[in-house]
Amino acid sequence: MIDGMKYEIIPQIQLTADQSEAVELIEEWFFNLNNRIFVLCGYAGTGKTFLIDYAIKRLGLVAGESVVFVAPTGKAASVLIRGGTPASTVHSLIYAREEEIEVDENGEVISERFLRFVKRESIDKRIRLIVVDETSMVADDVLKDLLSFGVKCLFCGDPAQLPPVGGSNTLLSMPCVTLKQIVRQEEGNPITSLARMAREGEWIDYGNYGKDVVVISQSDLTKEDRKRLFLKADIILVGTNRTRNAVNREVRSYLGIAPTAKFPLDGEKVVCTLNDWSKRIDDKGAFHLVNGIMGTCYRVREGEDGLALMDFQADFLQEKVYDLPFDTGVFTDGEYRHKYGSKACQLVDGRLVHESNYSVIRKTRVRREDTVCRFEFAYAVTCHKAQGSEYDFVVVIDESRLFENGKEWLYTAITRAKKKLVIIR
Repeated sequence: MIDGMKYEIIPQIQLTADQSEAVELIEEWFFNLNNRIFVLCGYAGTGKTFLIDYAIKRLGLVAGESVVFVAPTGKAASVLIRGGTPASTVHSLIYAREEEIEVDENGEVISERFLRFVKRESIDKRIRLIVVDETSMVADDVLKDLLSFGVKCLFCGDPAQLPPVGGSNTLLSMPCVTLKQIVRQEEGNPITSLARMAREGEWIDYGNYGKDVVVISQSDLTKEDRKRLFLKADIILVGTNRTRNAVNREVRSYLGIAPTAKFPLDGEKVVCTLNDWSKRIDDKGAFHLVNGIMGTCYRVREGEDGLALMDFQADFLQEKVYDLPFDTGVFTDGEYRHKYGSKACQLVDGRLVHESNYSVIRKTRVRREDTVCRFEFAYAVTCHKAQGSEYDFVVVIDESRLFENGKEWLYTAITRAKKKLVIIR
């Protein structure tokens, strides 16, 4: 160990030309330059994840100690975790939770009167490098706070993907190096090949691309074909909310769920559609219930005033979070009933009502109150919602023609698939 850094023998690995260049530039930047930012871009199939792991070892850094890996969302962080890299969200690394609560005589939380997240005064002094994945999804204000700790940051991302809704891809437009050469392991991978074609705006013809990738016309699919595909897929990606709603209804019918069963049933897939940083969804508090978190719902119990409760398990966690109040309006009427930040009140008699129901609240004491969540079915989601995620088997209903940045839309959709891909158009 030298200067607090652990060194290990790095096996000789044959790198591509642009990977070799990237490693040399990262080493020069980390050891000899004062600039705190290094931006590494890489297209699908160029070995960006492998390159980062290799470079970290060359720098003598240890994951979870002298280097930390973060992502803008819990879902994106879970992709790193599943690959064996300890990771968390940017939010949990640099912000601390401050809250003021009201408790009853038994110490039970009655109300969260005040909650905010403030930038930490410092982070672990052992950290010499922060690696930020899915950089295009990092907001500018969060970027400013991240850099304020004086730790070098290696930002990574794919410049060909969609920018976040309402955001921009500022950092990725100024890369220090971009990996473009497909690595040997990915040569001939049909998903990688189709991703390249989409990125370059080439027409992807109908037909089979290997045994696990196919592009097919809607008209060539029978109802039984659709049922088989939709029930086997890990996720169905679409372009518009109209298509999303239609496909979700279709999949529920294939599952034998009656149209009259408007609320989610036990085991159904749902996605959170509203940021709520006050709600932790794991025991350590590393992940929060934010927009785009997908998972499974249990024990849905209807309340009053367009509210209900559910238990929820994110699809990348073992833990469940219990008794989440949610807005039922989108399930019953197609639109939410309650505003952002609205509170649901659980009364001592067990009833769940909205905070505006003063007549009921005056008659019965409130046991606790909590912010109203928003969920929707998630058999099908829009491509934007799937950013930062990856799935073994993806079905894409190609609506790229509806978007000005259609090739980025299709590229992003294709690169969500790891093993199997079906494109329907």
